[in-house]
Amino acid sequence: MKYYLYAMGAILCWASLPAATGSGLAELSTEELMFFSFTSAAVFLYVQDILLTRSFALFVPAPKALLLGVWGIFIYHYVYYMALSRAPLAEGAILATTWSFWIVVFSSVILFKKLKTSIMITALVGMVGAGLVIASGKDLSFDRDYMLGYLLALACGLIWSSFSVALGHVRITKEPMTAFTIVAAVLSTLLYILTMPHEIPSAKALCAAIYLGCIPLGLSFFLWNRAVTKGNMVIIGFLSYLTPPLSVLMVALIHGKQVSSQVLIGMAVIILASIGGRFSLSQSGTKK
Repeated sequence: MKYYLYAMGAILCWASLPAATGSGLAELSTEELMFFSFTSAAVFLYVQDILLTRSFALFVPAPKALLLGVWGIFIYHYVYYMALSRAPLAEGAILATTWSFWIVVFSSVILFKKLKTSIMITALVGMVGAGLVIASGKDLSFDRDYMLGYLLALACGLIWSSFSVALGHVRITKEPMTAFTIVAAVLSTLLYILTMPHEIPSAKALCAAIYLGCIPLGLSFFLWNRAVTKGNMVIIGFLSYLTPPLSVLMVALIHGKQVSSQVLIGMAVIILASIGGRFSLSQSGTKK
């Protein structure tokens, strides 16, 4: 059970971003956002490691594992930021959210050695629920002019899902996320330098980027790693569908925004899909 609490902790970190930062990140370019957020995340995780282990030593995984970290941490976020800068926010977010679907699919195939129809159906239902939440109150239009952004957003789903599933199957002796994030911070710094000059960001944008680095990146990485290396990835995949509705609900709670009936319906669909997915697993004799 605790591994699913770790997963929910990471999901709450991601869901907190819109409520905590508002439009604060809008003025930053992809390169600026990568630099300020990942340097903040690296410092956060390293300090956390020092406090937890009472040692200044940094665990550095094997090169193969580090490449996995580059794939899942640096490349995913770079592609994600590029996608949302090249496609309308709602459409891009819906396509990027497919990582929840692919986690369920990939994990189901690994667990059962085949793609179970019941799991596939519930995964698609969860995807529909997430789409309902993200699309609430918006006119969706998949315009050909934004095709590159759409393709990048779809790639995000495959990158993060493959990374998350692989984390549970690659043998790494200690917590690797700090090293992964430091490597991402170094690469982000190089990217920032290569694309100079940059304007000095406003205090609002800088604070938003630091929050992004510490909570939706830094803390969530730590929690997500603990979840995916021990928990049942099919269940975690279903839980991750809750990210969009929780994001909307947190904005409503903190900023006094109204929650539409479509959001509530979407959340209900996600919860029903999660229950259905758990039932399918129990019917298959999976107890983890």
